[in-house]
Amino acid sequence: MQGQDTTISTFHQLFNPISTEKFLQLVKEMGVDKYVKKLHTIQLIELIAYALLEQQSSLRSISNSLNDDQISEAIGLDSISASQISRRLRELPTEALQVLFNDIKIQGGKELGFDTISKTLGRLHLIDSSTISLCLTQSPWAKFRKTKGGIKLHLGLRFYEKGVLPDEVVITPAKPADKTQMNALIVEEEDVLNVFDRGYVDYKKFDKYCQQNIRFVTRLKGNAVIEVAEELPVDPTGPIKKHRFVYLGKEGLNKMKYPLRLVETEDTQGNPVIIITNDFKLKAEEIGLIYRFRWQIELFFKWIKQHLQVKHFFGTSKQAVENQIFIALITYCLLILMKLKVGYKGPLLTIKRLLHTCLCNSFNSFVQKLYRRPKRSSRGRRRLKYDIIYQATLRQVMAGEADHLNDLAYDPVIL
Repeated sequence: MQGQDTTISTFHQLFNPISTEKFLQLVKEMGVDKYVKKLHTIQLIELIAYALLEQQSSLRSISNSLNDDQISEAIGLDSISASQISRRLRELPTEALQVLFNDIKIQGGKELGFDTISKTLGRLHLIDSSTISLCLTQSPWAKFRKTKGGIKLHLGLRFYEKGVLPDEVVITPAKPADKTQMNALIVEEEDVLNVFDRGYVDYKKFDKYCQQNIRFVTRLKGNAVIEVAEELPVDPTGPIKKHRFVYLGKEGLNKMKYPLRLVETEDTQGNPVIIITNDFKLKAEEIGLIYRFRWQIELFFKWIKQHLQVKHFFGTSKQAVENQIFIALITYCLLILMKLKVGYKGPLLTIKRLLHTCLCNSFNSFVQKLYRRPKRSSRGRRRLKYDIIYQATLRQVMAGEADHLNDLAYDPVIL
């Protein structure tokens, strides 16, 4: 925090990273704000991000939030109608938000130092998708099933020791299979290990990855055709149950040209988990551990849906929905940058909750409250030592001194 002006508001510290020269120039070149009299692009992003942080439920409540003089002054907007917010949200080019998201994630990556988990594993890139339900009558463009609407958010997530950051983002209709988006999500860098679920299994692409030295780890489908090329020894007392070199696919149909490693381990309930990889340098135990990291992306989806409104949308058009998703991802990255800026080691949710009361306060005040130790008015709930109480009561009964047990006012806890 050296060299930072802590007298300015927390609001400006949080949103300052979005005013990049590159983004402002792009907005100017695209003419996004050319005929806009109120609610310019930066103001729109700040207003929607604020609504997501506050978990506001409607455009009307967003409009009413400007009745707060501090919020109005911070955004630089006296008032705006719900219809104006709706129009700007659905008309803003999503491409502009994609550029801003890329800028913000790069800032976050630099702050995180592009750490690797270890020299052996390299950088982990987690890939998965999550379906988001939409009302079919309001968003007919998102038809998923006969009576349901939905979209699918495909994400590539960079895994760091200090946290996770969204990297690659693809938004599609909910119906197409996950594996159709692999080209957009896979990272073709030698020090990156791509980790994804069995929904992305594609033998042709696996051959391509092997040929191009693109490393991956994934779980194998239960109906996969496997040809064992070599059986490798395993420690019967260890977590690895099977270790093999294999070829996947059916002869004459989809059989792979390149061999893969197959590692079988167990989940917490003892069910078999079959993992495959084209990395022949990692230990079998490391491969089993890596796949467990994939749950980080599941937790990320849960976090943004629960705490950044990526399940309830302010607009119904395709562009409005996609814009809100990108603003939510930008907001998440801003929270990560804020956490790194103050050097906070605790949960990200603590920062989000504190922003609810401190967003317009000075940044110095926010940091002090973040690190302030909680005040406790008592020593906490009393722990009862039931075994001691039982033994004392038993001795009294054995000694014939148990008449007091018939007294309704007697409390064995008070000894």
